[in-house]
Amino acid sequence: MLKIIFPVLAILLLQIVSPLCAFAANAFDVEAATNAYVAKVPPAVRANADAYFEGGYWLLLIGFALTALLSIMLLAGKWSAAMRNLSERMTRRKPVQTFLYWCQYTLVTTAILFPMTIYEGYFREHKYGFSNQTLGEWMGDQGKEFLLTLILGGLMVATLYGVIRRAGRNWWILGTVVASVFMALLLFISPVFIAPMFNKYTKLEDPAIRDPILRMARSNSIDVDDVYIVDESRQSKRVSANVSGFLGTERISLNDNLLNNCSLAEIESVMGHEMGHYVLNHMYYYFLFFFILIAAGFAFLRGSFHWVVQRKGAAWGLRGVGDTAGLPLFVLLLSLYFFLLTPVTNSFSRMQEVEADLFGMNVSRQPDGYAEAVLKTGEYRKLDPGSVEEALFFDHPSGSRRIRMAMQWKAENLR
Repeated sequence: MLKIIFPVLAILLLQIVSPLCAFAANAFDVEAATNAYVAKVPPAVRANADAYFEGGYWLLLIGFALTALLSIMLLAGKWSAAMRNLSERMTRRKPVQTFLYWCQYTLVTTAILFPMTIYEGYFREHKYGFSNQTLGEWMGDQGKEFLLTLILGGLMVATLYGVIRRAGRNWWILGTVVASVFMALLLFISPVFIAPMFNKYTKLEDPAIRDPILRMARSNSIDVDDVYIVDESRQSKRVSANVSGFLGTERISLNDNLLNNCSLAEIESVMGHEMGHYVLNHMYYYFLFFFILIAAGFAFLRGSFHWVVQRKGAAWGLRGVGDTAGLPLFVLLLSLYFFLLTPVTNSFSRMQEVEADLFGMNVSRQPDGYAEAVLKTGEYRKLDPGSVEEALFFDHPSGSRRIRMAMQWKAENLR
């Protein structure tokens, strides 16, 4: 008798519980859950983040304007021609001339723009409470960046002008190739070889945090055996992580702000997002996208550079496209080109971020952890912008949009 009663009771129980579970899933209100998370940010913190982020819109415009004005000053005042003449008096070798010109150009532009640099990178970050660096520490990092710009930038400019001088009418095609090759080198070597010049990387030893990350990595064919911690708290209060490398240099890293200030669920969700960038080959798509933009940019240079030189070249002391004194004109025209394309590049970046968000949630299965992690970025990013504002100025989806996506994922997986 019991053999008959128990199965019947089990079937009846399932018939009662299943509708209740379905009701619970259907009752989950995505919009209410999103609003509840957004409301967790204190009004003062949100106001600070909004002011900081909106100020960045003006900095974008001011940065372009200063670059344009400085380029015009170097050209119209014949400073650029004077720097070229000095480099030619120092040596007859064209590559060395170009490198010496680049050193002068970098010194002059860095010095003139330094007040803006120190305001934006140091004083403004302290004003809004996001920097942990002393002025001396910040200056040390700036010195390293300056040396890297001097050396790597000099090699690129010398190579670029060497190709331009030999290419004739097709200089813009080969210029695209040279610029793209250097972009690729920086993209792929920077996380592994340049980033350690600024921060210390140590192995994460805590198995409670390390092992779940490695399990996610191995299950998605990321061939790593360790997770690294980056001491970025010495510079900033921001949380970040990265999955980088190729051909045996693969590495998973997270900064100590993420490790020390976030729960395991938050860490797993963020690491899942970063793994998404890696597994979905976003770096390669990023390179292809910007290769197209660079090619179009050099095509734009081909016409616009010659147009300007025909009208102003003699007055500015320019000899033609292969003359290093024309570098400020290249910078001016390309700055205008990429400034106008800001909404396009931001839209491409947001698309990749959405894909990585979805990948990360499917891998980590931590929608609430991800929502909490997004709230931490809401301390320095505007959480709930208008749609036009987001389209123009956001290279990541807004915080409210990302939380809503996580809650939608949660609602569907409650079923």
